[in-house]
This record gives sequence, structure tokens and C-alpha cells, in this order.
Amino acid sequence: MKKYSLFSFLLVSALCLQAQPKTPAAPAKPGTKPKLIVGIVVDQMRYDYIYRFWDKFGSDGFKKLVNQGYFCKNTNYNYVPTYTGPGHASVYTGTTPAVHGIIANDWYDKTNGKTMYCVDDNTVIGVGTTAKEGKRSPKNMLTTTITDELRISSNMRSKVIGVALKDRSAILPAGHTANAAYWFDGSVGGFITSTFYMKELPAYVQNFNKKDPARKYLSQPWNTLLPIDQYTESVADDNKYEFVAKGESKPTFPHDLPNLYEKNGGLGMIRSTPFGNSLTKDFAIEIIKNENMGKGSATDFLAVSFSSPDYIGHLYGPNSVEQEDDYLRLDKDLAELIQFVEAQVGKENVLIFLTADHAAPEVPAYLMDLKIPAGYLNEDKLFTDLKKYMAANYGDSLVLSYSNQQVFLDPAAMERKKLMPQQVQDDIVNFIMKQDHVSEVVSATTMNNAQFTEGARYLMQKGFNAKRSGDVLVNYEPGYVDYPHYGTTHGSPYSYDTHVPLLFYGWNVKRGSTTEQVYITDIAATLAMMLNIQFPNGCTGTPIKLPTHQNLMPRGEETGSKK
Repeated sequence: MKKYSLFSFLLVSALCLQAQPKTPAAPAKPGTKPKLIVGIVVDQMRYDYIYRFWDKFGSDGFKKLVNQGYFCKNTNYNYVPTYTGPGHASVYTGTTPAVHGIIANDWYDKTNGKTMYCVDDNTVIGVGTTAKEGKRSPKNMLTTTITDELRISSNMRSKVIGVALKDRSAILPAGHTANAAYWFDGSVGGFITSTFYMKELPAYVQNFNKKDPARKYLSQPWNTLLPIDQYTESVADDNKYEFVAKGESKPTFPHDLPNLYEKNGGLGMIRSTPFGNSLTKDFAIEIIKNENMGKGSATDFLAVSFSSPDYIGHLYGPNSVEQEDDYLRLDKDLAELIQFVEAQVGKENVLIFLTADHAAPEVPAYLMDLKIPAGYLNEDKLFTDLKKYMAANYGDSLVLSYSNQQVFLDPAAMERKKLMPQQVQDDIVNFIMKQDHVSEVVSATTMNNAQFTEGARYLMQKGFNAKRSGDVLVNYEPGYVDYPHYGTTHGSPYSYDTHVPLLFYGWNVKRGSTTEQVYITDIAATLAMMLNIQFPNGCTGTPIKLPTHQNLMPRGEETGSKK
């Protein structure tokens, strides 16, 4: 009996303990979201700039994002051309030009035979300006953005605003439903918008412009932030690979901006100085303050693009003292913006990401002097030679345009001559492939009927939109561009144009890094998962599995890498 009683007691006790409800671990709150997202895109930022200038950066800008955030080190663009318009659209739509339709900054419009600018909209007019630069909107972008989806998910309570010196860099990230997008107009020396967003500039924007901030920045010479002999990451200041401004005899510091800007585009010259970044930062802070961003019941989103590095890179190149100084000053601007945002809403309430819309190659002339294969092409000559060839073989050139390395044919002329498109396209492919320094030539027919999975043709296909792109697509050999023999450009499928930084910082993000392959189109998908909202409606990206303080991923999935 005693044994039986003891056994019964233990059995009943065990059953009772098993029946007791366990105290659950504190679950992640599915409704928790950041108060404010700040999306930062740096125009023409190479991945290696983070490390090249590391020792000269302060502790509160790029270093803070790297040391306290999550660094996706192997982030690349997965299409061509790597230009500003497609880059900003792809970051925020989570897809490529094949889907969102922004195939370049400008492209030949087959419907009317004219050049189309990516944010042109003749149905709107400028607000704050009478210049044509005010006739802008996102109407040419075919899909939603992550900012659109945020607005829709909050029943339009989320506030979304885009700001940049370049119109396309403010408009495309802000999306179709934005509260506002502001861009710089050199003719007024301030920020403007269009009637797509509003009928009148808010009072605080008018007041900001009345202070004439661009002119104030241009009233000082541009000298180096540090003693010039410390710029050991750059080539000599006086070299033959850089643009010489009107009024200068050589491209060296100091650049006497007060005496230069009138001869070099007026107040618009601020774009090609680091002070364009500072102006953008100043205005971004004004927007956050006056719009009370991050203070409402729904998540707000400020899309900021720093455009000046692109202008400076085009003029002086990636190895110039000018570009190094630009990034050292941008580091300070970032530190000020981050500090302000954290003071405004708290680090725990703000999510920041930073990336670039493309990178850039070395100046080809510089590489040539180093005996590295590189050089220059003449696209005007290629276009002329192609038309002569076609006229000799078909009795008509049949070619309407060669732009963005794409040939556009005249469909009406081919129909009159009863020519098959594939036959003509294949003939052009064979002709161009014989030209010097051409590496790939692909017809639209091939693009529509084949599926590429790697290499340049894969990237060309991701940038190919059946309705908007040309009839033949061309790619050049590495290091070859159609450009003046100073400064640099971009647009190719090579890593020097596609490899960019990507950093996440702040709300719910644990520090760390990954070298796993990440595509630029993954950013919007990642934000959608973090916010528990719909992906943009054309999104083809894959969420990056960031290590977070809450389990935002489905059960069973590991965090810390994309795959």
C-alpha cells in the first residue's frame, strides 16, 4: 500500500504539474513599428569608399551605421543600365526596369518619336518656380513603391516625403501617393515641387528658400576639410583626369566658388560641391521638424538622396581629392542628420537604411596610363556608321535612335518594306558585334523569347522593358565608355558600377554584417516584412534575413543571412 500510495502521489503530482499553464515568453508585438523611417540613397557611392576613407571618418556618420548597424557587404544591382532614375526606382519598388518601367534617366519614346525624361509630366506645373523643371511627377513609374504601400497600409495616415537636389531622386522614392516631394531648382536657388503634390509651397519651405541658402553656401571658397597633404587616398590634386571649371586655369584647390558660380550654371553649381549635400541635409531637418515626422500614430517615411557625389564624380572622378573631400564632408552631414533624428524620435523609434543608386568606374584615361585595358568609344560615330550600313543594304537607314546603348528601329518603314523585325534585328546584331570594344549585342526578339540566368545578358534582360526598350541592346567591354576624357560615368553591368553599400540601423536592428549575395531589389521586400505590410505590387526582391531584436520572420527560419 505504501508503495502504491507513493506511486499514486507522484503520478498525480506529475499530471497536475503538466496541466499547469506555462508562463509564455514575451511575444513580439506584431503591431510594433518604427515611428520614422529615413531612407538614404547616396548618388554614385562605391562600396569601397566605406573602407577607403574609414580612417578619416568621424565616429557618428558612416562609422556609426557600420559599427552599430547591419552591413550587407555584397549588395549589387541586378540589371542595366545603372543610372540614377532606374536606381532610385528599383530601391523603392523592389523590382527592376523590366517591371517598373524606368529604363533610364531619358529614353526614346516609341509612341511619339521624342525623348522622354523619366519624371516628365506635362499635365502638372511647377510650384515655387515657373521653370520647366517644375513639370514633374512619378506617373511614368508603372508600379507602387514601399512608400506607397506604407501609405495604403495606414489608411493614408503615414506621412511620406522625398527630398533631393535631383527631381528624379526625390520623386521616384516618394512614390505615387506621397504627401510631398521637393527638389532643387537653380533658377530660384531653392526647393520646389509640382501641382501633382500641392498648389502652394508650405510656409516653412518658402521661409527656408527666402534665406537664400544656396547663395550663402556658394559665398565661401571650397577648400579641403583637412590639410591637403593628408588626402593620401587620392591622386595628386593637379592632374589631367579632371574637369576644369570656367574661370579656373587648373582643377585644384581652393575652388573660388564666389567667383566661379555665375560662369558655371549660377546657383545650380552648388550641385557639384559638397555643400549640395549640406543644403539637402539642412532642408531634410527642416522637413522633419515642421512636419512633425515620427510624432504621429503611424510610421512616417523620409526619403533623402544626396546627389552631389554624382556631380562631383562625373567632373573629377573617384580618385580625386574633390571626391574624397566630398565624402568626408558628407560623413559630417550624415552625423548631424542622424543625431537630429535620434533626438527627435529616439534611436529605438527610427529605422535608417543607406545605400547608393549606382557606383562608378575609374577614369578610363587614368587606367590607360596604368596600362590597364580601358578607353573611350564614340557612340555618334557608331550611330552614323550603322545608318549608312542599313541604308546601303535596305535602301533606308531604318534607325530612329541610338540611346542608352539601344537601337530603336522605325516600325512603319519596316512595314512598308515588308521586312521581318527579327531579320533586321539580327543583321544589326552582326554589324555592331564587329565594332571595337563591344562585348554583347542582343536583339529584342531574343530578349522576349529566351531566359538568361547569369552574366551581362541576364542583367540586360532585367533592364529590358518590352514596351519601352529598344530593338537591339549593346554592352561594351569593361572599362570602355562614351564620355569626355575627364571624370567618370556609369551604367554598365560590371561590378564597379553595380557593387554598392547597404546598411540598416536603428529600430529593431542588431549589429552585424553578411557577405551573402544581396540585390538592391531586396530592400523594399525587407522593409515590407519588417513593417508587416504588402510588398510593392511589382516587387521581385527577396527579404534579407536581418538579425533583429524581435522575431519578425516566420517560425523555423534562421536569421542573419539572406539564404
